[in-house]
Amino acid sequence: MPLLSRLKQRARHLKTETLALWLAARHPGTPWYAKLLVAGIAAYALSPIDLIPDFVPVLGYVDDLILIPLGIVLAIRMVPPPILEECRARAQKLIANGRPVSRIAAAVIVAVWIASGALCAVWAYRTWFSS
Repeated sequence: MPLLSRLKQRARHLKTETLALWLAARHPGTPWYAKLLVAGIAAYALSPIDLIPDFVPVLGYVDDLILIPLGIVLAIRMVPPPILEECRARAQKLIANGRPVSRIAAAVIVAVWIASGALCAVWAYRTWFSS
């Protein structure tokens, strides 16, 4: 059981860090390059839709288990420490009230899937039906 409780604690910490980064992306004191990276990572992490769906064997969990935590670590290093501490405190208050969801990121990911499907359809049409 100690392993399970530690994993739950790490998951709660990761949620708080992700939300703090989302708040840092909107903070006026955060540098523009950090805002760009932070906004992208936080939007993807908070999105209800994954770029690689979880039902895809192995690859479906790569983004959740490796890419998002690595992006969060990089983003944390880019945000000035006083701003990050302020955003962490705000994030803890927000988590007590409920977790936000990034609908814009979900729309972007849906658009990427639709575009990919359209490109595959065009490729299939040209491959099998054009003379």
